[in-house]
Amino acid sequence: MSKTVIITIDDKQYTVPAGQKLLWAALDNGIYIPHLCGNQEEQRPSAGCRLCFVEVEGMSGPVTSCTLPVTGGMVVRTRSERVDRLVRTGFELLLSNHRLGCAKCAKNGTCELQKIAKKRGLKLKLTRLRSLVQEQVIDDSPGSFIYDPSRCVQCGLCVYTDHHRAKVGAIGFVRRGMARKVSTFGEVQLAESCCTGCGECVKVCPVGALTPKSG
Repeated sequence: MSKTVIITIDDKQYTVPAGQKLLWAALDNGIYIPHLCGNQEEQRPSAGCRLCFVEVEGMSGPVTSCTLPVTGGMVVRTRSERVDRLVRTGFELLLSNHRLGCAKCAKNGTCELQKIAKKRGLKLKLTRLRSLVQEQVIDDSPGSFIYDPSRCVQCGLCVYTDHHRAKVGAIGFVRRGMARKVSTFGEVQLAESCCTGCGECVKVCPVGALTPKSG
């Protein structure tokens, strides 16, 4: 039988598996922490989206909950002035490189960005930063889905799923810096790659970057 520990989150105590990452311990107990790149299967999470910050008693500053294993007696706060400021800034940084326009997005109503905005009282528009979205070619070559790189938040869930669940290896991260994106080897269209069209990557996309074709 696996060992459990007692931790405190927002003044309430919870019994959780020892060593479980804090993000999943919270979510499993109905406590929402914003996240986009969180993947419970990954042993070393990238913490790339920078949205799952919390404060832990005894630590000098906010930490990413997806990378922090729980320990007995841990005291956590999911909301504070510092946490809210970091989440707000991280969220707007994501929006600055994300093609907005929810009304015309196939993910409208089920998008994780919309969920985060609603849960944390954030605006789905830029207020402090300018848009960095570049013109991107939409890849509709697969028979069952569409890839719109201008809506990608680079969470990496599709890449992990393609490599570790579907075991295809058609997509990955290419280029560096601001030019970094998810693409195929040689940046050819998906239909020209080893993509099988299984659609597993579409299922895990939290935004409108990978969407099924109508019908």
